[in-house]
Amino acid sequence: MEQGNILPVGSNRYGLTTLSDFKDLFVEAKRKSNRLKVSQDNGDHSLNPGMDAPIRQKPASVLVPVIGRPGHPTVLLTRRSDALSHHAGQVSFPGGRVEETDIDIVDTALRETEEEIGLNRRHVEIIGKLDDYVTRTGFSVTPVVGLVTPPFDLNINSVEVADIFEVPMSFVLDRRNHERQSKEWQNRMRHFYVLPHPDFYIWGATAGMLVHFANMMLDVLESQ
Repeated sequence: MEQGNILPVGSNRYGLTTLSDFKDLFVEAKRKSNRLKVSQDNGDHSLNPGMDAPIRQKPASVLVPVIGRPGHPTVLLTRRSDALSHHAGQVSFPGGRVEETDIDIVDTALRETEEEIGLNRRHVEIIGKLDDYVTRTGFSVTPVVGLVTPPFDLNINSVEVADIFEVPMSFVLDRRNHERQSKEWQNRMRHFYVLPHPDFYIWGATAGMLVHFANMMLDVLESQ
């Protein structure tokens, strides 16, 4: 198995057609962010006034796999198994908490990806990291961005992952897809991002990371 369902591309207004195009943009966006020393306070608390970031934060990392599909890079996502005790059924990137045997945060993301969806790390070119995202549940998650060039094989671990799918980079970069929604939970109104996919509910931390990912690159694209 190589891929899950792919959302139709739609308008590709920025002309990102190859992984090379995307890599050049990402490198420039990171350079600009580092030059301006822009580091955002990302997390569930950043959208919710009165919610403080957890004092004790457990380190974790996820892989943001950018796939080189013909004519349009995509981002691979998973839907977690309904049988899991935490965040069951939610859309996420492959990844998880840091273990003592991991060499570094990148190794965590690659190991977890191999365990969850069977994507061998030899297919992944790491090009950088995004700012950490702090979850309400106390994890400080480092998104690690990696390029993946087909062909490659996937082998889903059904204990952890129910499904995989891909969204075009043009979908992620479209600000119209960065919806802010609210819902009452534990007698408090919670605010969060949602990316409107017809088949999967992309929300919460994953959506927040995608919005930050997009904003960093749009900061370059919209200034050109």
